[in-house]
Amino acid sequence: MIFGWGKIATFVGGALFGSVGVKLLTSKDAKKVYTHATAAVLRAKDSVMETVTQVQENCEDILADAKSINEARAAEEAQYVGEDKEEVIG
Repeated sequence: MIFGWGKIATFVGGALFGSVGVKLLTSKDAKKVYTHATAAVLRAKDSVMETVTQVQENCEDILADAKSINEARAAEEAQYVGEDKEEVIG
C-alpha cells in the first residue's frame, strides 16, 4: 500500500499534538486550574444547598399555615352545620 505524504504528515501531527496535549493536561499549572475550578464548583454547590434548605423551610411554613387555615374552616363549617340542625329541630 502506498500512503500519501499528506496522510503521513497528518498522522505525525496528530501524534505530536496528542503527546504535547497530554503533557499540557498533566502539568502543574493545569492541575492548579483543575483544583481552582473544583473549589469553585464546591462553593457553588454549598450556595445552592443553602438556597434549597431555605426554600424547603418556607414550604414547610406554608404547608403548616395552609393546614391551620383548613382546620379553622372545617371547625367553622361544623359550627354552622350544627346551628342549621338546631334550627331544623327547634
